[in-house]
Amino acid sequence: MFGDLRYRTLNYELKKTFGEKIIKLSVNAGFTCPNRDGTKGYKGCIFCSKTGGGDFAGNPELSITRQIDDQVASLNKKWKSDRYIVYFGTYTNTYACIDELREKYYEALNHPSVIGLAIATRADCLSDEVVMLLKEINDICYLWVEIGLQSSNQNSADFIRRGYGLELFEERLNRLKESNIKTVVHLILGLPGENRDDILKTVEFVSYVMPWGVKLHLLHIVKNTDLEAYYRKTGFLLLERNEYVGLVCDCIERLPESIVIHRITGDGKKSDLVGPLWSLNKLKVISEINREMAIRNSIQGCKHESKHYAK
Repeated sequence: MFGDLRYRTLNYELKKTFGEKIIKLSVNAGFTCPNRDGTKGYKGCIFCSKTGGGDFAGNPELSITRQIDDQVASLNKKWKSDRYIVYFGTYTNTYACIDELREKYYEALNHPSVIGLAIATRADCLSDEVVMLLKEINDICYLWVEIGLQSSNQNSADFIRRGYGLELFEERLNRLKESNIKTVVHLILGLPGENRDDILKTVEFVSYVMPWGVKLHLLHIVKNTDLEAYYRKTGFLLLERNEYVGLVCDCIERLPESIVIHRITGDGKKSDLVGPLWSLNKLKVISEINREMAIRNSIQGCKHESKHYAK
């Protein structure tokens, strides 16, 4: 067991590392994405909203320091803490010149309450120069780097307009690991055309490449995205809550027990969510996942098998 849960959560891992609860807060550094500026495309990934995943981040017109101060003040109403990890999560947070990246990362690190960074990016935005900077950061603070894989299925990758193949993803992930940088892989459950076997094949791949952590996302549809247009046109089926709960438990059982599970459901903004609407009750979803794991008498990694991944 991992505390009172059956899987290794980020909260469990950070408490084990630091001896207390560590809070993650989000900032918006004003970066863009090669899938939006024309380098790879202009529309972004098919599910990506106009905020680039930054619905709960700060205002990019404010300095990083001001965003941190504002969020600390807000978060302190719920948790009293003087140690935070700053999450650069909006769009692609290694997609800028090295000097700009260094300036913004260090501005966050220079805040007296910040002990580490979490940086979300793409595999095609992790040049050796960028990895060297990340290694420099890693040597002085607690750092992890998040990469959006979503699926190991190439048809799904093409559908969502990911913009890079599995080979590049694996190569860049390994490059980060060689630099002792903790890595987190994003997966989406419920992509159109994927079934349970496809999803578990992706989990098998993730178990093979062995990142430090993983995020499991429910496919949810946000207003004014190309995914919404596709949904209106085709009416493809969204996962029901009981289906999703079962899938997450299947994934947890197959992920090695050493992998930190950062997230087990989606987190859409209520005003922009098209569906599935049941996902708005996040606590109920998490509760049902925990209950199902208990009913199964399951624990993370109980069905993991160490084997070579067949690409």
